[in-house]
Amino acid sequence: MKVIAYYLPQFHEIPENNAWWGDGFTEWTNMKKAKPLFQGHNQPRVPMNHNYYDLLDTDVQRWQVGLAKKYGIYGFCFYHYWFNGKKLLEKPVENYLQNSDLDLPFCISWANEAWTNAWEGSDLQVLIEQKYGEKQQWKEHFEYLLPYFKDSRYIKVDGKPLFIIYRPDIMEHMEEMLTYWRELAKENGIGDICYAYQHHKYYFYNTVSSIFDFGIEYQPGFAQLARDTGVRKIIRKFALKIGGFSEKYLKGKLNLSRAGVQKLNYDEIWSTILSYEHNTEKMIPGAFVDWDNTPRRGEKGSLMLGTSPVKFEKYFEQQVISAKNNYHKDMMFMFAWNEWAEGGYLEPDEKYQYAYLEAIENVLRRNNEFPEEL
Repeated sequence: MKVIAYYLPQFHEIPENNAWWGDGFTEWTNMKKAKPLFQGHNQPRVPMNHNYYDLLDTDVQRWQVGLAKKYGIYGFCFYHYWFNGKKLLEKPVENYLQNSDLDLPFCISWANEAWTNAWEGSDLQVLIEQKYGEKQQWKEHFEYLLPYFKDSRYIKVDGKPLFIIYRPDIMEHMEEMLTYWRELAKENGIGDICYAYQHHKYYFYNTVSSIFDFGIEYQPGFAQLARDTGVRKIIRKFALKIGGFSEKYLKGKLNLSRAGVQKLNYDEIWSTILSYEHNTEKMIPGAFVDWDNTPRRGEKGSLMLGTSPVKFEKYFEQQVISAKNNYHKDMMFMFAWNEWAEGGYLEPDEKYQYAYLEAIENVLRRNNEFPEEL
């Protein structure tokens, strides 16, 4: 089983973040200012041994690779930020490419949204727009990615490099661009590209393009939206049955609006993940460790209640078995390696230390799925 963990590069300074959020900003800034919002709230979360690392230090990535291999993580999925030629947070993956001793497989997910100040919860402002350009700009983007696609460590499906797009639904000329990239792939000797989409809103709210080989069940958002969509359908069906409700009233109720921090139930979300009926032929299963984005969003955030490494191990094992028996897939995407400010991280912290990593190793070894070749 190839467990691929999403990897956030925002653990080093860049001029843009310093200008937008203050000098010295990294993801650790959000973590250090986090506060518990109620009794028993697991905040602030502190990395084990106060390891507030800087991803510009290649030794940090060596430590990450060694840790991942020890506990059975097959590879990293690096987030890639490209704004019509403008790169952000690119140094960690560029350093990874340049250092062949970082010998863990990897792939790339293009986080193709505009950057905004949504974390602050104030009037929404766009910090950097996402524009896609035209054919010349598409070619420049492909040429930047080509060395990664050609690297022997890059994750491939049937010999094709796996490239993920976070939000296809917001892309201009998506099919035209991705078709062109396939032409460029042939011209440059890599044959073809395996495309996958990531964000759950594309699955639920759009007609999925046939250009994608796969969709990824990006958890826990996929399960949460599946549950909310189901609730909306039930409310609408009941309301229409008994009558007397206007469309305006229904629209307001179906928004499922809330005030204050949203508290989700870990067991219920995992139950949805394990029982949801979908097209498993085209989907790659997902899993998640935890969720808590209050370090970024405070009272406007959301979090999971009832989490623990013991529960995670139980649910993860069921998902590994499902991946093999129901999805017929040998890979799974994990939220996440180091999404500290969203509560999704496998790296050791002061409270649980290595317990979540140990849970993954236990499950993979019990089911004869540990990637021994690593």
